[in-house]
Amino acid sequence: MKNVVIFGAPGSGKGTQSENIIKKYGYAHFSTGDILRKQIADQTELGKIAKTFIDEGKLVTDELIINMLDAELDSAKDAKGVIFDGFPRTYAQAEALKKMLNKRGTDVAVMLNIHVDEAELIKRLLERGKTSGRSDDNLETITKRIKTYNEQTTPVIDFYKKEGTCVDIQGVGSIDDIFASISKAIDAAKDL
Repeated sequence: MKNVVIFGAPGSGKGTQSENIIKKYGYAHFSTGDILRKQIADQTELGKIAKTFIDEGKLVTDELIINMLDAELDSAKDAKGVIFDGFPRTYAQAEALKKMLNKRGTDVAVMLNIHVDEAELIKRLLERGKTSGRSDDNLETITKRIKTYNEQTTPVIDFYKKEGTCVDIQGVGSIDDIFASISKAIDAAKDL
């Protein structure tokens, strides 16, 4: 099994590149954003709590995300690999993911760290907001989300650098060129 963490600021292209990985490699896909948006749309208790955090540009609590993901992981036990998209976002989540995977006899094979400068991120997210209908794609919330990302999630990069699994990916250019870099990193990573 090859577990992949796809990492980058909001608007860096994680969702697009995750779809490309799924098509090429047939991996299971866990997007905390998708799971949370479904909970919000279904107006579940979890969704209502999550919506409060998201609308304020804040991260949903570690405990909430970890418990949700731990339950979901069992559904992918026979997969060739798993893509974690939008998780982990904090150092504590990275440690929790390692524990979740280790108890299943596996670990993260590669962490893809997609770099995009802030001006490009804002441009992409404002453009997406015009077509997606997502309430969190407005300038004020985007700015808060990027600030939150920089403050709370960049320590995760250090975690995976210590693990020896962090690969930096340039997130500006054609989708195909970016995916070629991603594919090279995945192919070079060991199955665990």
